[in-house]
Amino acid sequence: MGRVHARAARMAGATIAGVAGSRLEKAQQAGLGAAKAFASADELIESGEIDLVHICAPNHLHAPFALKALSAGLAVICEKPLATDAASAALMAERAAEAGLVATVPFVYRFHAMVREARQRIARGDVGRISLIQGSYLQDWLLRPDDDNWRVDAELGGPSRTFADIGSHWCDLAEFVTADRITGVCAQVAVVQPARGSTSPVVTEDVATVQFRTASGAVGTLATSQVSPGRKNRLFLEVSGTEASLAFDQEQPELLWVGDRGGSRTLMRDPTILSAAARPYSPLPAGHPQGYHDCFDAFVADTYAALRGEHRDGLPVFADGARAAAICEAVLTSARTGRWTEC
Repeated sequence: MGRVHARAARMAGATIAGVAGSRLEKAQQAGLGAAKAFASADELIESGEIDLVHICAPNHLHAPFALKALSAGLAVICEKPLATDAASAALMAERAAEAGLVATVPFVYRFHAMVREARQRIARGDVGRISLIQGSYLQDWLLRPDDDNWRVDAELGGPSRTFADIGSHWCDLAEFVTADRITGVCAQVAVVQPARGSTSPVVTEDVATVQFRTASGAVGTLATSQVSPGRKNRLFLEVSGTEASLAFDQEQPELLWVGDRGGSRTLMRDPTILSAAARPYSPLPAGHPQGYHDCFDAFVADTYAALRGEHRDGLPVFADGARAAAICEAVLTSARTGRWTEC
């Protein structure tokens, strides 16, 4: 992810002043085009040579690094999950707000043009009153017992893995698109591979399923998995209302499905026909596919614009990261107790 962040920073016109890793040699070998390698993150933050820090470290380091950066008066882009517990995430959001600093989280699926189009259509009432929100986020990169990663270790990744890693993206996207807040969850989690490499037993979930309700009275379901064969990064969101439905599939991001009682159609990303809210995120002509890098570049560019004092609609800030952490904690509580849990 450091390479993804560095590319987006350069695309936005930034100079990468420095890089830090777990040790100096790692920073020197990172190959991120930085002007200087620092021996530690603390040294980088305290250097006085940067005005914004990108935090791409393992999850358990997000809170201490971000809080230190905020205390130093730096703007922050911090990978999600914002923290491994909801209280720390809330503290980070509070500190950023108190300091008046730009602090954002890469919920980058917000930056697909067709996501912005769906959001605009819902906001102007095209779907009517929302009744059902449903979808999934499925991957297979941890399918086998010999598939391993630091995220599996709860000491590094936190008490939730699949939901914190990808369920957080889905919930943020659902709330962003609908402007409706998830208020209660009823969840199940399961470990499919009980041992992986050096991690035995595995205690963080491979799959999670969630029923939820929203502030407006809509109901919903979500399935998340990192062990679904053949699914590489399939984030799917469908919103049904009293007048129409909309569906977005991140593996086919050029398209938005629109359905009503009279039939259905699929809209292709075309800046000439998109709403004013979506058009800025559709820089290429129709038929020239955009993807994940484009979304990430747009997210970083909007963050840097905010650093210059410009307003960017829909920029995901630390408060959104804290919101995702609160939902994640409610999911774990519900799965543990077998009860509906407020969030």
